[in-house]
Amino acid sequence: MRVGEQSTDPIDQILGEVPVPTPLTPEDVRLAVRAVVVHAAEEWPSGPLCRNDGASYPCRLHRWGRRVLTEHGLNERQIDALVRHGNPFVHVPFPFTVNGPAPARTPAAYPSRTAAGGHAVRAQPVPRAVVPGARPAVRPGYPGRPVAPPAAAPRWPRAS
Repeated sequence: MRVGEQSTDPIDQILGEVPVPTPLTPEDVRLAVRAVVVHAAEEWPSGPLCRNDGASYPCRLHRWGRRVLTEHGLNERQIDALVRHGNPFVHVPFPFTVNGPAPARTPAAYPSRTAAGGHAVRAQPVPRAVVPGARPAVRPGYPGRPVAPPAAAPRWPRAS
């Protein structure tokens, strides 16, 4: 059965589809990612079944997760990449646009820090206090021994 088709499972016909929330929240998107990854297909001799509950694939929660992620702006290739990635806790930016997260809001949209919170805004970061006898967190680069920069992992898998 394809992802867009209606299920013939009797429990699905009784319970119906899980409704998609009208205004999507970051929590809905996070749960949808978990739903599509945890309820992914697993091949069996009788055909693909849900990895989590053994229902015919795609189960109700997998279909709900796909609908939420599609509503959020992801296409089928990106959703399939999330499933292949296999991490149910991967972060999908909110709000999502085709090229990544939405641009930052204008400063006028936020109240002034000094007026609203009563706290002064720092011009520069405050240096951390160093405990005597503690080793520094960053290794200094010695001649002949290069220090590799920290690896930057993608925040969510690309569909390529």
